[in-house]
Amino acid sequence: MNRPLTISAVALSFVVAPAVAWSQTSPPMEMQKVEAPHVAISEPIKVSNCEPKPPETTWVGTGFAPAYYPVGVGPYWGWGSVYGPSYYSARPVTSNASLGIDYHNNTNVVMKQVEFGLVVNGNLVAEARDVGTFSPGAEIKHVFGLNPGIFPIRGLPHCVPLKITFDNGTKWKNPHLPALRRQIYGHP
Repeated sequence: MNRPLTISAVALSFVVAPAVAWSQTSPPMEMQKVEAPHVAISEPIKVSNCEPKPPETTWVGTGFAPAYYPVGVGPYWGWGSVYGPSYYSARPVTSNASLGIDYHNNTNVVMKQVEFGLVVNGNLVAEARDVGTFSPGAEIKHVFGLNPGIFPIRGLPHCVPLKITFDNGTKWKNPHLPALRRQIYGHP
């Protein structure tokens, strides 16, 4: 009687041992999610300046403009013989709307592309993409074109990184993106 019990114990050990070994092994490599340390960092970019500027018209007095003096109208328009055929006048010069962003790469990996969002009162009102080679610890100062339709800005503007593509192919996406509010956008 002892013998069948020994055989059963041996058979039981063969059944239990693989199950215990299976539960202690890790899943295959393709099932494991390995995250690079620079992607897990909470703030890979430190924005030090976010400055949206509306378009501005300035008057520059740097040139001559042709004068118009109708013939035979009288002294109200001036006389060509007094002022000459041209007079010195100021010309309007209009600048485009722009978004200036100063930031630092806080990671230890080179960044290749950074997408920023201009957030005002919790709403994403504009986006800008910076492409280049941004070294770790480097300070980057760039100015981007901006749609003048977002002005006037009523509130405190913030520039936040939305998405980053690194030199080694890894990507980072901001886990705290503002909610998408389609009602603030026009119909296509």
